[in-house]
Amino acid sequence: METSLHRALKQFYCTEGCATEVKLGRYRIDVVRGTELIEIQHGSLAAIRDKIRALAEEHDVRVVKPIIVRKTLIKQLKRGGKIVERRASPKRGQLLDLFDELIYFRRVFPHPRLTLEVVLCDVEEWRYPGHGRRRWKRPKAHQVEDQKLLAVHETHTFRTGDDLVALLPAGLPTPFHSGDVASGLGIARWIAQRIVYCLREMAIARQVGKRGNTRLYELGVAKPAVVKRRRAKAG
Repeated sequence: METSLHRALKQFYCTEGCATEVKLGRYRIDVVRGTELIEIQHGSLAAIRDKIRALAEEHDVRVVKPIIVRKTLIKQLKRGGKIVERRASPKRGQLLDLFDELIYFRRVFPHPRLTLEVVLCDVEEWRYPGHGRRRWKRPKAHQVEDQKLLAVHETHTFRTGDDLVALLPAGLPTPFHSGDVASGLGIARWIAQRIVYCLREMAIARQVGKRGNTRLYELGVAKPAVVKRRRAKAG
């Protein structure tokens, strides 16, 4: 079932003269804006990997990936029932979360006809008590009824490997390792390892040796490009 968040982002990207929910061959496209196909994917990019690969062979495609910066949790007594609790989720999203998705999208992006756009936003998540038991897991604590867009903070557009390189810390040594990325960005080493893995698999960085058990890398692309940004408000 389509969420309010998905609906709101379709409206956000649908300018005058565009169309939504367009059938194109065996696929349904969220937004068609001129000659560009726009797909909004809140779930894992792995779910649309084959679809986007096929569409980008013949069309200009923009994949919109929302990352939730702040989430307000709305707990209901039952589905559609009385609100019993409203609180802020301790989880905070950030732009670097994009690499969690690129692990599953590394064979698709970059592509000359593909644009990846990250939307940093705030949402409300409406929940009600869960029922039943998931296989091999504990009973579900809650079900998500809907997610509603509160605000769009920024959009970040990525078209090439250079745009991803722009997210790395300035002044990386040559060669560098994941520890350099971790210290430069102020993140955990395992997160930096995930970033470097994505860059290596996309042929944006290449391994050039080892220092003990530590792998060393060099960037295989041109100088970093500035990631384009625009600020906007919605909701």
